[in-house]
Amino acid sequence: MAPKSSSSHKIAQIIVDSIHNAGVKHVFGIPGAKVDQLFNCLLDHPEIKLIICRHEQNAAFMAAAVGRISGVPGVCLATSGPGAGNLTTGLVTATTEGDPVVAIIGSVPRLLSTKHTHQSMRALEILEPTTKGSAINVEVEDQAAEVVLAAFRTAGTNPKGAAVVSLPMDIAAGESKIGAFPASAFRPPLYGPAPRESLEKVARMIEKAKLPVLFLGQRASSNIVVEAVRGFLAKHAIAVVETFQAAGAVPEDLAPKVFYGRVGLFRNQIGDRLLQKSDLVITMGYDPAEYDASAWNPSRDLNVVHVDYTSCDYGQYYHPEIELLGSVRENIRALADEISSTHSPLENDYCKTLIQDSVKLREDMQSVKNPDNGLVHPYHFITALQKRVSKNTTVTCDVGTVYIYMMRHFYAYEPRHLLCSNGQQTLGVGMPWAIAASLVQDPPCSKKVVSLSGDGGFMFSSQELSTAVQQKCNITHFIWNDEAFNMVEFQEEMKYGRSSGIKLGGIDFVKYAEAFGARGYRISESSQVEKVMEEALAFEGVSLVDVRIDYSHVKELAGNLVQDSVG
Repeated sequence: MAPKSSSSHKIAQIIVDSIHNAGVKHVFGIPGAKVDQLFNCLLDHPEIKLIICRHEQNAAFMAAAVGRISGVPGVCLATSGPGAGNLTTGLVTATTEGDPVVAIIGSVPRLLSTKHTHQSMRALEILEPTTKGSAINVEVEDQAAEVVLAAFRTAGTNPKGAAVVSLPMDIAAGESKIGAFPASAFRPPLYGPAPRESLEKVARMIEKAKLPVLFLGQRASSNIVVEAVRGFLAKHAIAVVETFQAAGAVPEDLAPKVFYGRVGLFRNQIGDRLLQKSDLVITMGYDPAEYDASAWNPSRDLNVVHVDYTSCDYGQYYHPEIELLGSVRENIRALADEISSTHSPLENDYCKTLIQDSVKLREDMQSVKNPDNGLVHPYHFITALQKRVSKNTTVTCDVGTVYIYMMRHFYAYEPRHLLCSNGQQTLGVGMPWAIAASLVQDPPCSKKVVSLSGDGGFMFSSQELSTAVQQKCNITHFIWNDEAFNMVEFQEEMKYGRSSGIKLGGIDFVKYAEAFGARGYRISESSQVEKVMEEALAFEGVSLVDVRIDYSHVKELAGNLVQDSVG
């Protein structure tokens, strides 16, 4: 039933009530004259916390992290003109990577919308390509409740992403008798399973396959889907590989039996070797933006089953024999019930070899340590961190060489506890995501959150140290510092024999942290890793650790590519 009322309500209040009814607890943004009506209403709301950020891009990052972690669309606010434009990178990252976000932007009064005036800009034309195709202007007061509702339903429907609502200044100050819709209206409708005939066909394919592999992607990483995946694996322990964004789907107790690592970027991981030998790859929630099929199926001959909410991006490298469309969770459950038996990877000689290689790699990593006065080897750092955080610790990782090392080698056993930007590889997400992860805890900021970045990526959003300190977050952020954009550097050197435009430096990160009220630490050499790491993790509040990292072996990340069996 439409929420028509005999009395009128302020449009700004209707929108705030809508945000609350959608289940939102935090709103991130920066104020301005075109949206100050919303900020004024939020000030009085007892259940929504307004988080003032230092840049609109970071507000969008934080909203996206809330969406990814909680499943409820995160909300960010920005004023007209440059405020709205600054949301662009955050919103396209959210849409590409399946994070539900509703962005509400201010705009000039309707009377001035066709004029060349202060902060006039075709914001929706700029932002629409960053969304799921949902960027709508509220044209009249009575549309406000419906437009906001539609934005939340669009953002929260799989595949999830961003939606934008533009609110003219004069409408925000107006009134309407159509109030906010009830909470039940904000829950998107659920999908069901694929047709029975298709499920039975896939079940028989899995039963017959000698080496079936479950390939989990970003849309198989939510809590409800992971629960179904784990139920399936408990019944049918087939081999599993994850994309970077699916990290944590396989639980610790099942990992030794079924898990063959994560794949992405360069085709040289144990999981890539497994995919090459598989006679049936079942992709679940897979998105080519994470790891294009041309990389993991270059010979174009893998037998693939596609399980997702929407039909696949069919092409020469990705052409599934069958697609199971609908609820990923319900299709996994249905397959678990339909399958009678499977071939265990533990009985496969090739898989035994891969397990041996995996064990050796882990042992080698744990033994790697540079001389005490040397720079810190990435493996040494990762091994030390793994020992000092629990599986329930949320770890956010910025993009850069640090992201390749961490997403390959840092173990995660809980869904969405190891977060990275894999679809857009967006620099600067680490700190904003950590702030969001800290705020959504119950109670807020009650447990340590760990974030990592390179020295280049950190400076994209370093101003949010102020936000973290003021919100009393409990975050330890590690900077892998080599005074360069190393992820670009080593790939340029592999292409051209030299690098260009990558040199950075000139920042004392310890003093920088202290300037914002955080605690600064420095790891200058290998001998200091364990002691300083423990001190920083034990600190209650925001701490920043400058780690002098050794990237001398970095080109190994792109070496030893899997050779194709044909060609």
